Amino acid sequence: MRLGVLDVGSNTVHLLVVDAHRGAHPMPASSEKTVLRLAERITADGKLSVEGADHLVHTVAEAKGAAAKLGCEDLMAFATSAVRDADNVAEVLDRVHEETGVELRVLTGTDEARLTFLAARRWYGWSAGKLLVLDIGGGSLELAMGVDEAPDFARSVPLGAGRLTRERFTSDPPRREEVTATAEWLAGELAPVAKKVAKQGEPDRVVATSKTFRSLARLTGAAPSSAGPRVRRVLTEPGLRQLIAFISRMPAADLAELEGVSSSRAHQLLAGALVAQATMRALGRAELEICPWALREGVILRRLDQTNGEDS
Repeated sequence: MRLGVLDVGSNTVHLLVVDAHRGAHPMPASSEKTVLRLAERITADGKLSVEGADHLVHTVAEAKGAAAKLGCEDLMAFATSAVRDADNVAEVLDRVHEETGVELRVLTGTDEARLTFLAARRWYGWSAGKLLVLDIGGGSLELAMGVDEAPDFARSVPLGAGRLTRERFTSDPPRREEVTATAEWLAGELAPVAKKVAKQGEPDRVVATSKTFRSLARLTGAAPSSAGPRVRRVLTEPGLRQLIAFISRMPAADLAELEGVSSSRAHQLLAGALVAQATMRALGRAELEICPWALREGVILRRLDQTNGEDS
């Protein structure tokens, strides 16, 4: 079965096409990204702008066409924080459906955490024991923990890299006092979440997923993507601390020149690093392992599970 997954995020719209069937490892066939930065197109009254909605409709229509040309039997489209937070979300979803025929499902933060956890669980298997999974997106930070395929604990907090960049930094690069104040503020915001995680007991494995963590790991010495997904990659707190001292003085244009940093996300790299550091410190973790599977893979796996149930 060839499946298409359309991920409408805060920064990009990503079409991932995979070949997948029962009992098999989903194999990527195509991957296309379009930079929209929808989170930056939210107006002062909390609505996605007309221009932002126009671009979203156009991009979804193009992705639908690309998926059809690639032979997808199904296109699963979902949106995360940027669309979820817009006050006119229902209107935007109706317009996307009317003009493209694509039903765009808005995931809750808890949905994101649970689906990302499912992907990590399938990647590492039962031998990983109790998993703690972290994911930094553009608008939110997700945490999930458990021993089964569905986590016992799943939480989403509005501490995404893009959100913090917009709300807490006023210059490029940010002023030193802004960086210090943001780090202190994050510690306060994460303390109650960390207490709830601690009540779940000690994890056997702590992993992090998605672009922000992958970029930070690469910049602190992890293997490049060309080495393949099965190479073990880690992000350490000492390495992250040194990286923050380095990148906090660099403008986004210079950050975009670093290996593993995309131009579309360079402006929010520092905020992402601060969230990662604050989360690791709050949870008392000196090292995180990078999981190559994340939310999109979780959506695919859930879809296959549902198909299997229907077939049985």
